[in-house]
Amino acid sequence: MLAADGFETVELFEPKKALEAAGATVTLASIKTDPIQGMEQDLNKAETATPDLTLDEVDTDDYDALVLPGGTCNPDKLRQEDRAVEIVAEFMEDDKIVAAICHGPWLLAEADVIDGRRLTSYPSIRTDLENAGGDVVDEEVVVDGNLITSRKPDDIPAFNRAIIAALVEELADEPAE
Repeated sequence: MLAADGFETVELFEPKKALEAAGATVTLASIKTDPIQGMEQDLNKAETATPDLTLDEVDTDDYDALVLPGGTCNPDKLRQEDRAVEIVAEFMEDDKIVAAICHGPWLLAEADVIDGRRLTSYPSIRTDLENAGGDVVDEEVVVDGNLITSRKPDDIPAFNRAIIAALVEELADEPAE
């Protein structure tokens, strides 16, 4: 997971809990390893999260999937960080699962990886996604190959199910070691 100050708490913590309950190991990366401030609907400060590592320490080869929570400030801060944009691009280039909810898809537009892809997001950034070449729809969860997107906190249960299903499928396709 990538997040910075201003992340929507439920969009980070709920997918994290669901993935861990399904047996996944979840690592949180951010600009620095100091606690980052969560928000509730961009209005009220909420829970903080302590990143496990910095963006510069992320080696995308070590991970099977990337989850991008929303919140208005979080992806806006991350899309100004070259390494965050590179991480998104690397996951997409390697055809690994990339899941983004709410304002999280802003990072997809910044990484220039949505041209011709079907996706959804929070309504206020849909024009940005269309301008980046995305086929934007208004659906609870959209799965387009390795790309999974959802609109808002109400969509989290469907978002979580889609991520877990994609991981199960991906891991089932991997050759046994």
